[in-house]
Amino acid sequence: MFSLAGKSVLVTGGSKGIGRGIASVFATADANVAVAARSRADIDAAVAALDGLGSGKVIGVVVDVSDRDSCTAMANAVVEAFGGLDVLCANAGIFPDASLQTMTPDQLTEVLDVNVKGTVYSVQACLDALIASGRGRIVLTSSITGPITGFPGWSHYGASKAAQLGFMRTAAIELAPHRITVNSVLPGNILTEGLADLGDDYLAQMARAIPAGALGTPEDIGYAAAFLASDEAEYITGQAIAVDGGQVLPESPDAVTP
Repeated sequence: MFSLAGKSVLVTGGSKGIGRGIASVFATADANVAVAARSRADIDAAVAALDGLGSGKVIGVVVDVSDRDSCTAMANAVVEAFGGLDVLCANAGIFPDASLQTMTPDQLTEVLDVNVKGTVYSVQACLDALIASGRGRIVLTSSITGPITGFPGWSHYGASKAAQLGFMRTAAIELAPHRITVNSVLPGNILTEGLADLGDDYLAQMARAIPAGALGTPEDIGYAAAFLASDEAEYITGQAIAVDGGQVLPESPDAVTP
């Protein structure tokens, strides 16, 4: 099995949900983990929960990924704390609901600023450190929504997630000479804090539409990210992996075996 012990990892949007699941997998694998998010209180809670899961260090960094200078400060803080950076998990994202008929320019801009510009700015800020690593890994958190499926109210979100994959493919080409790989994980329905609030009946209905028969966990996304961050995945770049329990496979609900 591959080892991530001693690797330095930055997870943006790492204080809650999928990001925290990613961070917990890397922490358990003895990596040094930096959790970056907007809320200091959320960061402190995540660091307290993650600290001690493995032998690596866990730190928190405040960042607004939609601001390029903030991303630069984030990267500098992580490099100063760990002495370098091997893995960037660009996970930060937002998913507000807005119909196409009512969506305002500000709502569209907010989603694109965080989900698309935030991804690009995070990668740019970390590039020097990832190049210096000699085996840099970039893992983007995209979604099945946009690249594969659609969902009412999320046209701006879906567009942003598809844009991440367009960015990924060219970035993978540009960064390959530096031995940096760039890949994406596409989560399906993952049981995070927001989904849990929808109630057991709704969650059970969602699970019945998934061939695996259950919603995924944030750690399921973390395991995929951890593999893509490993030395053994050095020949994989520019790829998007759906982690969805087979959610996108059925032609209709009737195709899912009870």
